[in-house]
Amino acid sequence: MNLKELVLENSDEIVSRWVEKQGNHSLQDYSSTISNDMIKQMNHEFADIIISSLKEGGANLENLDDFAEKVVNLGWPFGYITEGLQIFRTESIKFVLDQQGTENKEEFIYVMDGINEWIDPLKTRLMNQYSANWNNIISLQKLALEELSAPLIPVMDEITVMPLVGTIDTDRAKLIMENLLSGVVKNRTDVVLIDITGVPVVDTMVAHHIIQAAEAVRLLGATCILVGIRPEIAQTIVNLGIDLSQFPTKSSLKKGFETALEITDKQIVSNDDKKEDVEEILDAIGKE
Repeated sequence: MNLKELVLENSDEIVSRWVEKQGNHSLQDYSSTISNDMIKQMNHEFADIIISSLKEGGANLENLDDFAEKVVNLGWPFGYITEGLQIFRTESIKFVLDQQGTENKEEFIYVMDGINEWIDPLKTRLMNQYSANWNNIISLQKLALEELSAPLIPVMDEITVMPLVGTIDTDRAKLIMENLLSGVVKNRTDVVLIDITGVPVVDTMVAHHIIQAAEAVRLLGATCILVGIRPEIAQTIVNLGIDLSQFPTKSSLKKGFETALEITDKQIVSNDDKKEDVEEILDAIGKE
């Protein structure tokens, strides 16, 4: 009986040993958020995939890929896969040697090489798929964060707001510029309010990026208003000699919005006023 037949014939025993050894060693840091039932379920699924790959000779790789993706989506560490395969390798070698009852060095090397030829391709495939899926998630998260880092929010016709929170570096400034210009064209904006209330520091570099963005907006035929200038920010701007006279500035978003309404020749009418206007019209119609 060759190694493959011996392992497959005794797969239940080997899997039982593996599950007992595997436990949740690689998931100790996650034990408070992962139930034992989930760990047992994943361990048995992992073992089934390993055994089925031996039966099929590595022909069906989709199950491996799906399992690696599942581990990533669960947020489990890379060590779960590598440690699991290492334990399975060790238990398989021990079982085969126990069954053969030999202490011959050449026989030991033969068994080890045979098990390694089976386990190593699985390890490589799972590691590659885990990395690919993890990188994909990171890319999607990065894209989502970039979109949130410089959002352009239309608040009404011809008026949009870009609230900025956190530090502005060169890469983020480039993203702000891109979102700002594309948003102005897309939303047919006449006035953009750049709110820097959440920007902790406005130094020369940050001011330079803001001025560039405001100038680019002006070239598109729109007006840029800088709002959210706190007293300490105003003092810093003055001390640094930064010239922001090229475009309007306001201390709060409310004041900036009021200015935007004036520029776009708009008014906000309360519902109570509308109600009174309707009643006046109805009264006038009744008199006629």
